[in-house]
Amino acid sequence: MAKDTIHLINAVARTVNNDPALEGRLKVAFPANYNVTLAEKLIPAADLSEQISLAGMEASGTGNMKFALNGALTVGTDDGANVEIRQLVGDKHFFLFGMDEPAVAALGAKGYDPASYYESNPQLKAALDLILSGRFSAGDPHAFDSVVYNLLNQDRFMALADFQSYIDAQARVEERYADQDAWTRSAILNVARTGYFSSDRSMRDYLQRIWQTTPMI
Repeated sequence: MAKDTIHLINAVARTVNNDPALEGRLKVAFPANYNVTLAEKLIPAADLSEQISLAGMEASGTGNMKFALNGALTVGTDDGANVEIRQLVGDKHFFLFGMDEPAVAALGAKGYDPASYYESNPQLKAALDLILSGRFSAGDPHAFDSVVYNLLNQDRFMALADFQSYIDAQARVEERYADQDAWTRSAILNVARTGYFSSDRSMRDYLQRIWQTTPMI
């Protein structure tokens, strides 16, 4: 499924990047062999950090911290380090969306039916139908069946349940980005308030809480 999703991303990129109407306005890129060297270039250049994991499912990563430390605003779920970032920078400077962990657990216990979100949300339905139409696969309507049908029938990470909340958050992102002074203020506050994630503080925590020792110097 991961390979099929990457295939779809690159297919969308080809379509968008070859559309004359979008020339100079929008580009989609999927960097190959992402590593620290590439991150050193991409992270400082980013305005927005997209952290879209399902609450309770985030792996132990530090990318969102690095983005915030470099001035990118976060649009994300209340998951992983996003929780600490939002607490540090404040709700006004963080674009929260999606279910929290108790809501995820409750929906799972109730019985999650992703197809119901597809049927009830015209924008979501249009997006998935466009993928199935062959628009991104040279007219082949079945090239990405696996991705769409997985979303409609399994959707382990409940992406369809969080879809509308994500769209609403992006509307707030656009509104803030249009106000250059407000966006700049939020970016500066992200940098100023996320020093908590410095390696010095992390090492002190490890020394005191895990190893229960003191620094040598």
